[in-house]
Amino acid sequence: MVLNLKNVFLNDGEKTSAQFEVELKPITLDGIYPFDSDASVCALAENKLGFVSLTLNVSFVYSRPCDRCGKALKRELEFSFDHRLVAGLSDSEDDDYIEVPDFELELDDLVVSDILLDLPGKYLCSEDCKGLCPDCGCNLNDTECSCRKGNIDPRLEILKQLID
Repeated sequence: MVLNLKNVFLNDGEKTSAQFEVELKPITLDGIYPFDSDASVCALAENKLGFVSLTLNVSFVYSRPCDRCGKALKRELEFSFDHRLVAGLSDSEDDDYIEVPDFELELDDLVVSDILLDLPGKYLCSEDCKGLCPDCGCNLNDTECSCRKGNIDPRLEILKQLID
């Protein structure tokens, strides 16, 4: 999706908006295809006192296993991204702004990179997920096992003397 921003850059108070879909299904993360739907995007570019801002509201269905217990999860995620746009940059290393020299901005790649950067680093079914037992492999959220009670890592056995 290419957004033409010429009127927005040249006229104070001008706005333009667009609604579109961005394909996410073919993207792999950690060897799986976690995107069950394409991203639904609502974009709004606005000139306020000569400063052009771009707001992207994005929603999509994301499914992958919990990183601790392996339980399959499916959630609808919604993100909002804000960017500042400029027609030209004097410093090429300035990452705070997106340069739009020809007043046209390709939004698909921007949306995909925003989503990938904002996804959680660890995906959990709940904040207090107990994970799997390292000995028997049972899900500690569902059942309680007696495998680890009293077992101490032999490398840390010497530290038990401090408690006794």
